[in-house]
Amino acid sequence: MKNKYKEEVLVLFGEKLKELRLKRKLSLRALEKECDIDNSYISKIERGKANIGFHTIVELAGAFKVHPKELFNFEHEWKDEAFM
Repeated sequence: MKNKYKEEVLVLFGEKLKELRLKRKLSLRALEKECDIDNSYISKIERGKANIGFHTIVELAGAFKVHPKELFNFEHEWKDEAFM
């Protein structure tokens, strides 16, 4: 249950990242230039296939010129039982 929940949140985070990128009409390569993160890694993040660290979150937020918390602005249901 715990791992499944974490995977769901990674997918939601990735979807939010892609939404922000497309809203700004940026390609993966253009975003790569803005944040110095390889475009293939950004693609993995957008698909929920990468467990990213804090520095990457801050780098991505900087590229979008938003507070890092904005990358977590997506709907999901918190599941306490996933951590018990």
